[in-house]
Amino acid sequence: MKTSKHLHRYGVVGVVVERDRYLLIRRSQSVLAPGKLCFPGGGIEPDETPQQALVREFQEELGISVRPIRFDWENITPWGVHLQWWITEREPNQTPVPNPNEVAEVLYLTLPEMLTHPDMLESNRDYLERLCQVIGDRSSGLELKCQCIDNV
Repeated sequence: MKTSKHLHRYGVVGVVVERDRYLLIRRSQSVLAPGKLCFPGGGIEPDETPQQALVREFQEELGISVRPIRFDWENITPWGVHLQWWITEREPNQTPVPNPNEVAEVLYLTLPEMLTHPDMLESNRDYLERLCQVIGDRSSGLELKCQCIDNV
């Protein structure tokens, strides 16, 4: 019996938050979902841990070193990729420089800005919804902003 090539694919996503803004990338025109905004990350190679993959992906996409702090969440995308989401810190004094083969632009957006941005990658919206649940009650008015995720 053949299995789907989409089964057993694993990826990792890094969530970097600096001064209430989240590090996002705009995907280049040469990758899947061109022009969409998403958190940095990518596939986990067979010989890697999720943390090693995260460090490699940030180096490949943005030329920066990061430190995975803690596992935060996991989900399976509509196309069958099992994603691990990690809270991640950028090493000090490093400026992200987009690798044009993978990244067109680097952005820092607030949660409300991400929720309403028309270019946000749809598969990242589940994580945004989770962020709303986690921090919504700590930020005045954020609950209303988070409700728009269902309307985007």
